[in-house]
Amino acid sequence: MAYSRLRISKQLNSLLIIVFIRSKSTILMSSIQIRSDSDSDQGEPLLGKDKQDAAVPLSPQIQKQSTSSVVKVWLYVLLGALACLEIGRSYYYGGRSATDGAVFPDLYEASILELQAGLDAGHFTSVDLVKAYFARIDEVNTKGPTLRAVFELNPSALSQAAALDDERKKKGKRSALHGIPVLLKDNIATVASEGMNTTAGSHSLLGSVVPDDAGVVKRLRKSGAIFLGKASMSEFAHFRSDHMASGWSGIVGQNTNAYYPGADPCGSSSGSGVATSIGLVAVALGTETDGSIICPSSRNNLAGVKPTVGLTSRAGVIPISENQDTVGPMTRSITDAAIVLSVIAGKDPNDEYTLSQPPVVPDYTRALNKNALKGKRIGVPRRTFLNESVAEFDTYVLVVFEQALATIKSLGATIVDPADLPSADELADFAHELFVTNVDFKIQINAYFESLLENPSGVRSLADLIAFNDAHPELEEPEGFADQTRLIESEATTGRNATYFESLAMDKELGATRGIDAALKAYSLDALVLPNTMKTTTPAAIAGYPMVTVPLGFYPDDVVIKATGPLTVYPAPGVPIGLSFIGTAYSEFDLIGFGYAYEQETQTRLVKKAFPAAIPKTQLKDIVGKK
Repeated sequence: MAYSRLRISKQLNSLLIIVFIRSKSTILMSSIQIRSDSDSDQGEPLLGKDKQDAAVPLSPQIQKQSTSSVVKVWLYVLLGALACLEIGRSYYYGGRSATDGAVFPDLYEASILELQAGLDAGHFTSVDLVKAYFARIDEVNTKGPTLRAVFELNPSALSQAAALDDERKKKGKRSALHGIPVLLKDNIATVASEGMNTTAGSHSLLGSVVPDDAGVVKRLRKSGAIFLGKASMSEFAHFRSDHMASGWSGIVGQNTNAYYPGADPCGSSSGSGVATSIGLVAVALGTETDGSIICPSSRNNLAGVKPTVGLTSRAGVIPISENQDTVGPMTRSITDAAIVLSVIAGKDPNDEYTLSQPPVVPDYTRALNKNALKGKRIGVPRRTFLNESVAEFDTYVLVVFEQALATIKSLGATIVDPADLPSADELADFAHELFVTNVDFKIQINAYFESLLENPSGVRSLADLIAFNDAHPELEEPEGFADQTRLIESEATTGRNATYFESLAMDKELGATRGIDAALKAYSLDALVLPNTMKTTTPAAIAGYPMVTVPLGFYPDDVVIKATGPLTVYPAPGVPIGLSFIGTAYSEFDLIGFGYAYEQETQTRLVKKAFPAAIPKTQLKDIVGKK
C-alpha cells in the first residue's frame, strides 16, 4: 500500500491524540489538560477558564510540557507508526484501531475526550456516532439478551447531528459536549417537536405533550449535545410500590443488567445505567430521590454524581419530592461526569431551589486531580452500612471495601474509622421519609398532570392514574407487577399539615444536623466513604446532600444468587459493586476530586466487561464511509 506524506502525517497526529489521552502523563493534545502530578487541590480546567451557564467552550490553549516527556511520547508514536507502515495493514494501539489513517475509539469505553478528538480530526462525524449507537442499541435492546435499556430513539437525532457537524466545520465547538450523543431518562421532559415521549415508564403518559423542555435539557441543547433517545426506568421512578422489581415499567417491561443474564440493574435510572455501561451512548442523565443515580451507577460499573438538591434544575422532570429530587450524570468515568455536571448545573427561574445555590458554579473538571486525596481526612460511617435494618449485602463487599480503604490511605488520606453518624440507628426507621415523599408526590404529580398540554389517556390526577392502572391490567398490572401500594398511600394523604412539617424537619435532623454534618464536624472530616448497599443512600437523600460513586469491584462467581423479582436476581456473579464519597451541601467539587483520584489509581471499571452476548459488536469502523 502506498502512503503519501500527508497520509503519514495524519496517522501520526491521530496516534498522538489517542496516546496522549490514554497515557498516564498529563498531556492531552486536544486543547485540554488535567493536572495529575500537582499537590494542588484543583486541576486545570477541561472546559475553559470562563464557565458559562450552559455552553462551556473548550480552552484553546495547549499547555507546555517538559521536553523530555514530549520526546519520549513522540519516539514511541513514531516507532509504532513506522512498524505499521512496514507491514502495510491496519494496526492496533492501546485498544484503539486505526485503518488508513482514521482512528476509531472502542465505543464500549469511548470517553467524551476521545470522541471529541476523533470529531475534531475528521475521522468520523456526529452523524456517524449516532448511526453507530443506533446500531449498537438494535443489537442488544430487544434482540439477543433483550436488555431493554432504551425506551425509544430520537427521530431527530440524525438531523441534530448533521447540523452540529456543519456548525463544527464553520464555527467550531460550542462546548465539550458539542456533537456528543446523550441519553435522557424517560422522566426528563422534551418538547413534542423533538419527537420523543416523556412517560416515566407508564402508558398513562404515552403521547402526552409537555409545555417545555426540562431545565437540564435546555442546558444540554445549548451546549450542542445530541439527544439520542429516552432510557427506560423503573415506573414512576420506583414510586408505584416498594415491592416492585427495579427496572420494570409497563411501557418497556423488565430492563436487566449487562453483567449477568437477568441480573437486577437497580433503579430507578436503570436504563441510563445499563445503556451507558456497554456503550449504547456516550453519557446519560439519571434522576434520584433516594438511590436512583447511585445504585444503578454502582450496579452497572459506572461513575455517577448525585448532586446537592438545587444544584441542577428539576423543572420539567416528572416529580416525586421537591425536597429530595435531583438530576445528575451517569458515565463511564469521573472525567465525563465532571464535564456533564459542569454543563447541567446552574440556576433556573423555573426551579426555586436552584436560586439558593452559590453564585458561581465551579468548573468541575478543575477537580480532576490525582492528588486530591492527599492530606484529606476520610471517615468510615460503619454503623450506616453494617446496620442490617438499613443495608443488606454479601460479606464479600466488606472484603473489597477494606481494600479500597487501603488504597485511599496509600493516596495520602487519613482514614478515620469508625466515624459514625450520631443518627445512624434512627435512620433504620424510614417513616419520616416515606411520609414526606407520599405527601409531596400527590401534590407534585397532580400539578404535573395538570401542566400537560395534551394527554391522550385522560389521566389528570393521581386518583386518575390509580384508576387507569386498574382499568388496564394487561398494560400496567401483569402478573408479578400489579402492586401500586405507594400510589394508593400517597393518594390518601391530606396535604402539607403539621405532621408533614414535623417529618420534614426530622429528615433534615437525621440526615444533616445529627447525620452527615455532625460526623464531618466531630471527626474534622473532608468526606465520608462507604460501599453502595441498599439504603446507604438515605442519609444524603433526606439531607439533600451530594454523593459521588465509582466502581469498587465485582461479586465473585460463588456468590449466593437471590431473586429480586419475577424476572431478576441479585447479587449474581460478576455484577459490579460501587464505592461512594459523601459530603455536605455543594461539596461536589471535592467529592469529584476524591472519586477521580481513586478511579485513576484502581481503574476498576476495566477489570471486567459485560457478559459476551450483552456486548454490541458495531463500531465506528463499520459505519464510517457507509451509506
